[in-house]
Amino acid sequence: MDWTLATHLLYLLVTLPLTFLVARSLARHGTAFLADAFEHREGLARSVNHLLLLGFGLVNTGFVLLLLRAGGPVRDATGAVEVLSVKLGVVLLVLGLLHLADVAALGGTRRHRVELAEREAAVAAPPATPSG
Repeated sequence: MDWTLATHLLYLLVTLPLTFLVARSLARHGTAFLADAFEHREGLARSVNHLLLLGFGLVNTGFVLLLLRAGGPVRDATGAVEVLSVKLGVVLLVLGLLHLADVAALGGTRRHRVELAEREAAVAAPPATPSG
């Protein structure tokens, strides 16, 4: 087996399980966060969590597979370590950035919901009368 093929196989053996491990962790711990963002509607939170998990897995798996061919031929063990470190670093950065984007979007949704509720409460509240 040549070094390039070995590097590709090792890359896939690390990145694909890592992608699904991160996705599983996000799914397990994200439901409570989503429930809060969606006013404690558990069914909606579970559904959105499932859809986010599916999208996360598809995007990251596609990215991992596209990145497989990046870089030139690997000639020795040192080259294999260098290529793997660059590819794994890129995959980890993308996983992290997608996670942060999800959290930011959901935080924005929650913040918008809270602001809307505060405005509705202010409109519904009777005007303060001066005491005299």
